[in-house]
Amino acid sequence: MNRLLVPTSALMWGLQIAFLSPSLALILSTLYGASTTEIGWVLAIYNASGFIASLVVPAWADRRQEYLGPMLLSGVLTVLLVLLLALVTTLPLVTIVLVVVGGPAGVGVSLLWAHLRHAGARPAQIVNTRAIVSVAWVAGPPLATLVIGWFGPQAILLAIALVALANIGTTMLMIRGHRAALASGTPPAPAHEEDDVSLGTAGIVLVTAAFVLLQATNATAMSFLAVYVPQTMGVDVVWAGIALGVAAGLEVPALMIVARLTTRHSSLGLILTSCVAGIAYYLGVAVATGPILLIALQVLNAWCFAGIGGVGLTLFQQMIRRPGLSTGLYMNTRRVGAILSGPLIVLGGATALGQRATFLACALLTLVGLLIIAVAGRRSSQIVATEPASTR
Repeated sequence: MNRLLVPTSALMWGLQIAFLSPSLALILSTLYGASTTEIGWVLAIYNASGFIASLVVPAWADRRQEYLGPMLLSGVLTVLLVLLLALVTTLPLVTIVLVVVGGPAGVGVSLLWAHLRHAGARPAQIVNTRAIVSVAWVAGPPLATLVIGWFGPQAILLAIALVALANIGTTMLMIRGHRAALASGTPPAPAHEEDDVSLGTAGIVLVTAAFVLLQATNATAMSFLAVYVPQTMGVDVVWAGIALGVAAGLEVPALMIVARLTTRHSSLGLILTSCVAGIAYYLGVAVATGPILLIALQVLNAWCFAGIGGVGLTLFQQMIRRPGLSTGLYMNTRRVGAILSGPLIVLGGATALGQRATFLACALLTLVGLLIIAVAGRRSSQIVATEPASTR
């Protein structure tokens, strides 16, 4: 049963996020009468709360060297969040609830990654677990849409509560198993320090900046494709949905393949291959004129994401030895990147190239990210070469 708890927990946390994130704007609109402008402000404030919580809560768990307890608290807060969203009736109160309760409730999956690293999981195990979250994201949004369509927006709150209760149950079983192992005198899992990547503070800053750029281009391409396909490529918008569906379907096997490769190749090297794939993908979309090439390019898109979304997570854990802080910092590169995606989309209407300029800019920024990571990799090699053999 213990072998099933981690993948079950990953699936449930993935479903929780996949249910809430795409539905929140609709919930604000239908249940609280929020205008488009109000939805934008509420989501911005909520995401700012999540940004802070994803650093503060995991860092607190680092100090305690215990991640399952805070993860259990995140599940409890999710149930409380759903209950309060069902009870409050005004938008200002909803905003307060999302900030105070929703922000900390959303860090559960970060704590799961931190727990795995702290428990001695290898990068391949973590990437494979990340693939399970991707499975949840393939099924979650369509399922949430069906629930809302059949039973109304309040029904999705019940669905989120049920998933949160499942999270609470699996986390409690994980805590019980952990305590039983300690009581039996089972030695703690090895830290696998041989997996660490020595970059120094400057190198960590460089990689973090690179990942903000990579996350920005990934978020831009995903959110802008539904506009780009009908308006620039001149084909039906359904092809954008098919392309994104193909990319989501390929994402899981891509993560599983890259997980196997982490045992033989460095994280930095694998991410460089993902950057190359990303550059080729964005350039391909920028010149594509029909759906066949667009669908074929999703193989490159999936490989690009496997490096950024899978190996990137383990790279941050290898760079920073505090599992909570490293995971929280990685998760926030996605949030900052999503903010930067706005100006990238604006490029589509501000240059003579039109919307194709957005994907050309994504290719350029991915190239910049590749160069930064290459510099960081060179710096890592230099640091390792100068370390005394006894410290390796």
